[in-house]
Amino acid sequence: MRRVLPIFVLLCATAGYAQEDTRLVVPYERFVLPNGLNVILHEDHTTPTVSVNVYYHVGSGREKPGRTGFAHLFEHIMFEGSGHVPEGAFDNWLEAAGGNSNGSTTPDRTNYWEDIPSNALELALFLESDRMGYLVDAMSPEKVDGQRDVVKNERRQSYENRPYGMASLIIGENMYPPEHSYHWPTIGSQEDLSAASYDDVVEFHSTYYSPSNASLSIAGDIDIAETRALVEKWFAETASRCRASTCRGTRRRGTRPATPSSTYWATCWPAARRRGSTSGWSTSCRSPRTSSPTRARASWVRASRS
Repeated sequence: MRRVLPIFVLLCATAGYAQEDTRLVVPYERFVLPNGLNVILHEDHTTPTVSVNVYYHVGSGREKPGRTGFAHLFEHIMFEGSGHVPEGAFDNWLEAAGGNSNGSTTPDRTNYWEDIPSNALELALFLESDRMGYLVDAMSPEKVDGQRDVVKNERRQSYENRPYGMASLIIGENMYPPEHSYHWPTIGSQEDLSAASYDDVVEFHSTYYSPSNASLSIAGDIDIAETRALVEKWFAETASRCRASTCRGTRRRGTRPATPSSTYWATCWPAARRRGSTSGWSTSCRSPRTSSPTRARASWVRASRS
């Protein structure tokens, strides 16, 4: 479905500051997968780059008193590996392909993004789909403890030990009553972060981190039809397990497309980048195919242990 997104830009014209409205149109295509994932595609060939952004419709406003800071803690955990991505490989593979990534959390949403060369689009989609569908497979109490300490130090650095750093927290506490979801800060409290357990984090993921509670935006040097096929390849089989009231749709888990080995991602993307390719893979680096997703997943385990 082709649509046009209107963005109104206010221009100051002439010395008398006369104002007029000018419409900037951004063409895009939107579709929704059977599992509820909302997808928006925008094609722009100005530069050979692509931006991928996943918004989960959950933030600190969905937390409970006494268990604050979960949404932001989860943002950190999402970079710690998933079912087919060893710990540390998310950033290593993405940077080897010439890309970069980050995330952010607010009271109303959490987002994750990658800015990549256009020939690395499939890598970004694979990484995002894997941590959407298979994060818990790689999660452990030790990882939760490690990132909990990181977030607690972030609170000290950004708020507690910074001049006037506590001002924004105090303002929020006084603007909203204790039962209001904006009363507590997104960073959470030291006490609540200390109380967070592995089981709490798993429950938070199963409640909110689902394709039916997310929006995927891809903009840049893409072909709409090819990109839609890649999105369906990597995201369509992810089950809609979300229990949040905001979730859309349901779908039974299907068969996951064959997953390349970690050796493949670690060697082919840097090689493609060195060749200066902007159109995708060389013949030797084509995405491998196998009739057994189980064998493909096992190859990840063997490679990550080597």
